[in-house]
Amino acid sequence: MVSKRNKLFFAVFGFAILVAVLLVSGFYARRARTAAAPAASVPAAEEKVKAVALTERQLRAFGIELQTAGPGRLQLGITVPGEIVVNPDRVAHVVPRVSGVVVQVLKSVGDLVHAGEVMAVLESRELAEAKTAWLAAGRRVELAQDTFEREQNLWRRKISAEQEYIQAKSALTEARLERQAAEHALLALGQRAADISKVEEQAADTFARYSVTAPFDATVLERAVNLGEVVTNQTSVFKVADLRAVWVNLDVHQKDFAKVRIGQKALISLGPDGPMESARISYIDPVVMEDSRTIHARVVLSNPRGTWRPGLFVSARIETESVNVPVLVPQEALTLIDGRPALFVRGEQGFEPREVSTGRTDRAKTEITAGLGAGQVFAAKGAFTIKSEYNKPEVEE
Repeated sequence: MVSKRNKLFFAVFGFAILVAVLLVSGFYARRARTAAAPAASVPAAEEKVKAVALTERQLRAFGIELQTAGPGRLQLGITVPGEIVVNPDRVAHVVPRVSGVVVQVLKSVGDLVHAGEVMAVLESRELAEAKTAWLAAGRRVELAQDTFEREQNLWRRKISAEQEYIQAKSALTEARLERQAAEHALLALGQRAADISKVEEQAADTFARYSVTAPFDATVLERAVNLGEVVTNQTSVFKVADLRAVWVNLDVHQKDFAKVRIGQKALISLGPDGPMESARISYIDPVVMEDSRTIHARVVLSNPRGTWRPGLFVSARIETESVNVPVLVPQEALTLIDGRPALFVRGEQGFEPREVSTGRTDRAKTEITAGLGAGQVFAAKGAFTIKSEYNKPEVEE
């Protein structure tokens, strides 16, 4: 028979084993639940995509415009830097044709001038001497004319010899040539024929006055003259330029030489918030610049308001190729969802974000290579508004 002592021993030993089994079982159960917890958070089925439902009235109020996906034409191009410069054919250094002392300055830097408008006035001894020579030549012509007529009359009446008549005729011819030379000298000094004919009527205080005039309609860029200064016929007193049209020299890099041709359209921009204007390439330099290994492609811009100021740096997008693509959307239709490009496509429940793959792009449109098929309706304008509604937590799924 088993003693009471042994029974007690076996009872205690069995209880200890039971407790150990329970503890081990609980440990592995907790470990299994911990390992299974992340898997439980992953839904067995794909989560339903959230949609933004908008009525037609809301679409109009939010300014949302719809478009059906389809083919389009893409204008491919390159972006190059450039600089606005003055047309060198329309720049002039105004130099007086006589020497003299400045007595009036009528124009300054920035002023607009018209062709023939007086910019400054000189007092010139050289001009006064030329006018005096012309007047003296005129008097000699009158005297020689009177002598000739008298000798001609006497010769015809057989009173004087033919030799005296011939001498008088020769003297008249020489006087006329001298007056013509004096007139040409005044014309060379910038005097007009109409003004020369009125020299005798000029007052004494204006006889030596010389007017410096503008060669064409222009803007004064530089002024190098002041009252009382002495200038010569080699002094540039003003620099003027016609800025109603300016050149834009675009720097085309070597890798793009083959893409650029005369006649291509270029969109010139002063920056994101600056003015933009399109024009055609009118000239391409035949020689590469050694320092930058670029060539200049020239664009001529109309500049009636002076917006395009010489010296400003610009950027230009030159349209080099036009291609047809199967699906083309406006750039403003694209948005980012979780850092990836997407469009809001209209479905049965409303607008749903659709991740897309983009291809080539131009200034206004982008090619869609995957994620959107032809015939599907999407938000072409107002995607930002729909995205704001989509991100609201109260939007029902």
